Amino acid sequence: VGCVGDLLVEVMRQKVDESFGAPGTFDGPFPSGASGIFIDAIARLGIKAHFIGAVGRDDFGQMIIKRLKEDGVDISHIKIMDDYTTGVAFVTYFSNGSRKFIYHLSRAATGQIYPEDIDPDYFSKLNYLHIVGSTMFINENCREACQKAVKLVKDSGGKVSFDPNFRPELLSKEKIREYFNPLLSNIDIIFPTVDEVMILTDKKNLKDACREILKMGPENVVVKQGKKGSSVFTLDEEFHVPAFEVKEVDPTGAGDCYSAGFIVGIIKGLDLKKAAEFANAVGALAITKKGPMEGAPTLEEVNRLIGLSVS
Repeated sequence: VGCVGDLLVEVMRQKVDESFGAPGTFDGPFPSGASGIFIDAIARLGIKAHFIGAVGRDDFGQMIIKRLKEDGVDISHIKIMDDYTTGVAFVTYFSNGSRKFIYHLSRAATGQIYPEDIDPDYFSKLNYLHIVGSTMFINENCREACQKAVKLVKDSGGKVSFDPNFRPELLSKEKIREYFNPLLSNIDIIFPTVDEVMILTDKKNLKDACREILKMGPENVVVKQGKKGSSVFTLDEEFHVPAFEVKEVDPTGAGDCYSAGFIVGIIKGLDLKKAAEFANAVGALAITKKGPMEGAPTLEEVNRLIGLSVS
């Protein structure tokens, strides 16, 4: 499994309902980036993991590289840049479940991914490529790099998964559809939230919205619903799988870990329902520790939670 994407550190408010507009305390930095969280979870679940991205030659970048390498990610195609600092995201949480971000990405190393970084030989060997929307709308060169990677993998017979991961702080609803809807014809699995499904289709009903997305190309629409679990839609079936009950410490990264869990489940031969259950377990365990990557579980931990023996 490979991924082209964002690597950054995340710094978060210690307390809930603290705005960014006043002095206060923060926790971190933690290794992060939606794409980085995903690929780290893939590696921790025992699948060969490959990553293309960029960090600065600084302490933040060293921390991210060290974490990915220790967890088993192939870091040979991650650029370490002298002229750019590692990307940073500040996040604060609110008691209603919402979050607010301040980003330093497009002018950081995170945004310095170019089409020429996409090695055809490297990508032609992938069984799966995962693309995250938050990488594609950093800037134009990141978007072009992702599009090139998608074409190479599809042309070589691989499959592509896509997590829209919209950030309203960075992109309007109109731009989201302009950038991403044409991409869906080359996507095999899409992992949206309920809100993202509605934005992509402008439908008001989840079932209608998912059916509309299926018409655009994906074989599977896998809707992440947090505490409610997840729902899977195909042309032939649709079903819901409830979530596991765990104590929530930090929800950041749960969706990225879920996506990784679903892909790993498919690779290991699980049917769609079992893959969704496996992914629910991965996402649940991800929220039990503070920090975006800290809760990414091992295969043994997932098996223990679901009471199965996936090998």
